[in-house]
Amino acid sequence: MQPLALTLKGFRGIRDGLGRDEITLDLERLTQDAQLIAIVGANGSGKSTIMDCLVPYIGLPSRAALAGAGGFSYYDHVYLPESVKDLTWAHEGRCYRSQIVIRLCGRRRTEAFLHTLDDAGHWRPVQLDDGMVSDGRVETYTRCVEAICGSAETFFTSVFAAQGKRQLSTYRNAEIKSLLADLLGQEEIQALGQKAAETVRLLKAGLATIRQELVGLDAEGVRLEATRRRLDGAGERMAAAERAKTAAHSALEAAQARHARVAVEREQSRATEARRAQLAAERQSTLDTTAQARRALQSRDQVERQRLEQLDQRVAGRRQQECSRRQALTLSRQRCQAVLAEAGEVQRADRRLPLAQRVQALRSALTEACRQQTHALTRCQGAVRLAEHRVAGIEQEAGRAALKAEELARRFGLTGEVPCVGTDLQGRCKLLGDAREAQSLIPNAHAQLARLAVEKAAAQQELLAARQRCEALAGAPQNLARAEYREAVARERVSRLAVMCSKAPACAQAQMTLVEIDQELQALGPALAADAAAETADERAERQQIAAARQAIEEQQEQLARQATAALARLDHALASLPPAFDERQVTQAAQALGAAREAFGATEQSMLAAVREAQTIEEVSKQVAALAERRERVHARSARVEDELGNWSLFARCMSNDGLIALAIDDAGPALSALANDLLLACYGPRFTVSIHTLLETAKGEQKEGFDILVHDGDTGESKSV
Repeated sequence: MQPLALTLKGFRGIRDGLGRDEITLDLERLTQDAQLIAIVGANGSGKSTIMDCLVPYIGLPSRAALAGAGGFSYYDHVYLPESVKDLTWAHEGRCYRSQIVIRLCGRRRTEAFLHTLDDAGHWRPVQLDDGMVSDGRVETYTRCVEAICGSAETFFTSVFAAQGKRQLSTYRNAEIKSLLADLLGQEEIQALGQKAAETVRLLKAGLATIRQELVGLDAEGVRLEATRRRLDGAGERMAAAERAKTAAHSALEAAQARHARVAVEREQSRATEARRAQLAAERQSTLDTTAQARRALQSRDQVERQRLEQLDQRVAGRRQQECSRRQALTLSRQRCQAVLAEAGEVQRADRRLPLAQRVQALRSALTEACRQQTHALTRCQGAVRLAEHRVAGIEQEAGRAALKAEELARRFGLTGEVPCVGTDLQGRCKLLGDAREAQSLIPNAHAQLARLAVEKAAAQQELLAARQRCEALAGAPQNLARAEYREAVARERVSRLAVMCSKAPACAQAQMTLVEIDQELQALGPALAADAAAETADERAERQQIAAARQAIEEQQEQLARQATAALARLDHALASLPPAFDERQVTQAAQALGAAREAFGATEQSMLAAVREAQTIEEVSKQVAALAERRERVHARSARVEDELGNWSLFARCMSNDGLIALAIDDAGPALSALANDLLLACYGPRFTVSIHTLLETAKGEQKEGFDILVHDGDTGESKSV
């Protein structure tokens, strides 16, 4: 792969190193058919960024944290909204163009295109033999590049050495074999090995499913065996259930006969029970009527008690209202007197308020004047600092100008020392041209020094004037603090007097309210409290009426109690003369015995049905056990067949792996690789160093194992070292 042209836009390394957003390199013109090995330049000038971008692969190899697709991100190395890498390169006689667009936002943030130059001179998307076309996606671009130049790992190990790349001595055995397999063109064998490994994975998954099915079949067999053991003796249980059913049927018939006999006896005692029920109903009616009349009398008595309570409440309310009114008038009179006690101070504040307001206005004006002086002092101090910074800047610039003038004088002094003066070489002598250029620049340097001296004098004059103004206003902050304090005192005095003056309407209102209160207290009179303790004529008449009504209700209650007692005594005597009542417990006991017999008969029937079902179930379980055994044999046969195929495919996958045919290919290529390395060492270092490649290594037990090792033998010292 040979890079021809490169354009980078928006890369941080180019911006930080060269100060440019975009750079374009025409390598065909710059190298002139030379081999590009390295770029020379100062640290941080963008060399690594350019070298890393001279390959068609995605990423910057020297900045990749890890090997593989996830070890690098362009977004850490670009800064424009749309950054571009455009590389034109040649490989095996064809010209290609890689365009990678990195966007910091958008739906498709990274796009990669690979084009090839056809015979007509037009750029067309690369299309592989399997139909894959570079359509702008990173995945298709990567596949197309690897199909043309090989895998990225092999390319960056054998062709392009990035900064900080791993040494070959740190590679593991498997990594070395993968690289050699790629270099030896074993892609077809690797593809077969990958397909075989995928087949092994699928066979293992299928075998796991079959074994899981066997586990399920074993569990089903255990369940069926447990069911069969649980149902042993079903025939004996069915015979016992039939005998129990016959006995329960006999007990049911006996219970039905007893229940019918008790029912006949109860029908014979119904006439006596009807008379007994009639007397009981009459007795209950008497009790209900008496209770209803008693509740009516109690309701009337409750109404009279409520009337008495309401009368007491009205009397107490009238007394409380008169007392509360007198207390309210007394409190209002005290508040009015308290307000009138401040009338003198209110009048005095009304007279002093205008003078206090004028004093406050004068002190506010004085405070504002002091504040203006303080602001002027702040501005003067800022002007002093600005002038000081300006003088310091002029002095620094003057120092640099003086150094420049000295440098120009020194360069001009070399005019007489240059040996090519007066010869044919003086027109091409860069040192002499530099000295003459310094001669033309010396007047400008002296003029700049003079100008800086004038500017420094003017700046110092401004600094002196600003400092004088600051000294004149030095006492402004103290004057402002004193004026603000006096203004606050005046403002507080005006506020206090204004609050006192605002009480004048309240004093006038209190005076009028006090007159009204005295008039109302006089209207109540001094004997109001003594009269409040007695009831009015209407209240006394109502109390007597309530007492008479309650007395009448009490007499009616006593008469009702006497009548109810006589009626109940008559009915109790009639009930006692009747014969004893039929014992209903006999009917209940007979019904309970009949229900128990029916339940027992039903239970025996259920037991009989359960025994029959168990006998049928054990027959069905026997059939299921036979079918399960046949199915288990079929699954075992399928499992054995899959295990045989798994062994064959595992062996085939190992043969197609790095430890199989690829290892044999590496063994075959080992002498040729060693010969090439030894020829290179002989050309570089002479016959001192020789290299040997070992693919079989000896273990600590003295056995041979598959591996990879490179030994370098030093002919001068006679030592061999593994790299």
